[in-house]
Amino acid sequence: MREQAFTVLNRLAALRMAEARGLLIESVGNGYQAKGFQLYARLAGAGLGETGDAYRTYLLSVFDELSQDLPALFDRYSPQGRLFPREAALVQVLSLINHGEIDPLWAEDETIGWIYQYFNSKEERKAMRDASQAPRNSRELAVRNQFFTPRYVVEFLVDNTLGRLWFNWTGGQTGLRDRCQYLLVKPDEQPEAAKRLRDPRTIKLLDPACGSMHFGLYAFDLFEEIYREAWDWEQTHGPAALDRETGGSPDLKPFAQTYADQDALLRDVPRLIIEHNIYGVDIDPRAAQIASLALWLRAQRAWHEAGVKARDRPQVGQGQVVAAVAPPAEVDLRKRFMEDLDPLDAKLFEQTLFMLKGLPELGVLLQVEKELPALIRQVFGEHGDLFRTEDMAQWQKAEARLRTALTDYARAARSTYQGRLFAEDALQGLRMIDHCREVFDVVVMNPPFGGLSLSVKDYLIKRYPNSKNDLLAIFVERSLETTRSKGMIGAITSRTCFFLKRFAPWREKIVLGSALPIVFSDLGVGVMDDAAVEAAAYVLEKN
Repeated sequence: MREQAFTVLNRLAALRMAEARGLLIESVGNGYQAKGFQLYARLAGAGLGETGDAYRTYLLSVFDELSQDLPALFDRYSPQGRLFPREAALVQVLSLINHGEIDPLWAEDETIGWIYQYFNSKEERKAMRDASQAPRNSRELAVRNQFFTPRYVVEFLVDNTLGRLWFNWTGGQTGLRDRCQYLLVKPDEQPEAAKRLRDPRTIKLLDPACGSMHFGLYAFDLFEEIYREAWDWEQTHGPAALDRETGGSPDLKPFAQTYADQDALLRDVPRLIIEHNIYGVDIDPRAAQIASLALWLRAQRAWHEAGVKARDRPQVGQGQVVAAVAPPAEVDLRKRFMEDLDPLDAKLFEQTLFMLKGLPELGVLLQVEKELPALIRQVFGEHGDLFRTEDMAQWQKAEARLRTALTDYARAARSTYQGRLFAEDALQGLRMIDHCREVFDVVVMNPPFGGLSLSVKDYLIKRYPNSKNDLLAIFVERSLETTRSKGMIGAITSRTCFFLKRFAPWREKIVLGSALPIVFSDLGVGVMDDAAVEAAAYVLEKN
């Protein structure tokens, strides 16, 4: 019931935010008197029944249209979005959404994040902590660590990770030097420019505990400037001046061969940022829902400000935000699905589900890249250490077959709630595997902290022996594992890990053993809303 209610609230808030960006005709603003609904009602006449019934049909039609871009939130057949509120409840919610006091907030990108932050009450959070020192399941882990990251901390960390990387690569010849107010650059600092500038389409930024995507929303601003400067760089230095190999995308063509002019590129940049640059993972499916929405709305605002009309805007693909949900456990559904698969694919599917069983508590901490090769060999045969690329090739082919089969299964089972849920959860698991195998240039985060979730405690202690004292330490270690050489990690965490004796192995072997601290800000108490923690924000460069 809570999941369904939250989905409805997110949908209504999303429509109100879309109205504020000129993307949607007034549909939620003014409730039944909304211009869009009034026009719809005049066309429909009495054919849709009473006003409440007609308004419901109108909203469902708007949901269907938006589900083309945002299926995670607006798909009416999704397991989390099947119910619709009674008219009396809907009227109450509409009157709260349209309260004059909060009217200016709908144009702010972070508004949906505040809704997410306060949907779960402080009382519920306190009751969870009183009942158990460590989280007992994925929901408790998510709710207990739901703390809003202040905007200045977001800017401080993104400026000194993504902003610093671009500053270094361009030899300081970038507008980000002035734009990034927290970028710490010495007055006489002038790094040597890279011989080839990275193609922006290959730069990957991850928030491994993304919540409502505040880091990504600010990074979006910087990526817009980065694309603009990369076009100028290519125009000045020639098509070969942008490096596409480092990010693993050698098939990309130069900008000049892809776009007619700079305006054509800039019109496509919001789509490129969402599909290529900003990655997010969260163990709370509602957070992933909101993060996708926040980035999509940010793209729509960019197009609106640039005067690009709705019909001329590129359609945004699925994006790179994933929910770390439990693999489907229904034995009957699994057997029925596997009956139509090739025997080896069926075995691989079953083994993959087993590998993902701790995903709701682990998220990106699941070391897929270490476990997957053994699983592939177990199913497809032994290749030996020299043939790891063959293992991954086998996986990619099999994964493509499984994706197609699951998508077909979901469509065929559309009228079956359990069947759709089974297929969607399995597809999320495959997407999560892809994320865990990626190599990132930047990781920025406000990770969970405190005791390890009881159900995965043994797994984490075994795989992260130097960081096992606290979840925050494990997240930093995992981020270093998934970052390329010279990549940047920015985090806000408790400051105690930098001086308590029990964190000494983490400081010596993990942080100083594989990274160089670049900036450190000791922020003290009262930074993360009502979290009783003394915080520090810092940036590490992987060596």
